[in-house]
Amino acid sequence: MSRRILSWLCCALALLALSGCGRGAEAEGAEGVSVVTTGFAAYDFARQLLGERGEAELLIPPGSETHSFEPTPKDIIDIQNCDLFIYTGGESEAWVADVLESVGGGVRAVTLMDCVELLEEETVEGMEDPHAGHDHGHGAEYDEHVWTSPRNAALICGKIAAALSEADPQGAESYAAALEDYCAQLDELDAAFTEVVESGARRTVVFADRFPLLYFARAYGLEYFAAYPGCSDDAEPSAATVAFLIDKVREEDIPVVFHIELSNELMADTVCDETGAEKRLFSACHNVTRAQFESGVTYMELMWDNVDALREALS
Repeated sequence: MSRRILSWLCCALALLALSGCGRGAEAEGAEGVSVVTTGFAAYDFARQLLGERGEAELLIPPGSETHSFEPTPKDIIDIQNCDLFIYTGGESEAWVADVLESVGGGVRAVTLMDCVELLEEETVEGMEDPHAGHDHGHGAEYDEHVWTSPRNAALICGKIAAALSEADPQGAESYAAALEDYCAQLDELDAAFTEVVESGARRTVVFADRFPLLYFARAYGLEYFAAYPGCSDDAEPSAATVAFLIDKVREEDIPVVFHIELSNELMADTVCDETGAEKRLFSACHNVTRAQFESGVTYMELMWDNVDALREALS
């Protein structure tokens, strides 16, 4: 645990002791079910399923980098007092285990990485290897971006709906109905992606950026080239990586080069300037801008934008 998180944990626990409030006391006086989430996709899934029966809170500020997030004392108190805590899991959220242990257990939680069959993070041809030259001393690292496949999203929503029903038994029928409706929307989205891929002139996409879309690519049989795996730290790409992507776009006459949300887009700009390809956003839905958040943008809206972007890229 980092010293900063340890310090904040001590502060949060002191505040809890002084206020005398714990999860049970807070829940008893609250109106509706309270859900706290670490990522945008889980936040939106929760609010779609909650409807009018409660509220969801997004811990990670809109517009910020999710992989370097550290909780504040208020965040820790919110986790302690909520009716359901939803987090991704994995190395980028290693802090969660420390927080849950520090508050003494008893927090009802859903871990997204426990909802689906996990895929090992991979390094494809031309990609910077973030682990080169480092011995991490552990086994396989799994890709954490499990929500990027609509099929996985349906599985995740099923687990969230079940947890909400446990927290709020009187709302079980409401959650079941909301789940059925939302899964129907996910099925429609899945069918659209399938149609785009099957009718496309190619099955290869290029990301001049990180690639947090392994589950998406596997779901629809896409091949990809990218600068980094999904959870790699931001860094300047090597000249060899940029040159490889430029050559690949030229060789395969790729019409679109993607970047992900909240990227500085510099690498995508370079590849597009050199090749004449069009730069497009493909949202991994890991976070959104402040303006998008305040406007109420949804996972479904972002993914339908991805349908249009993918259609252009595979043309």
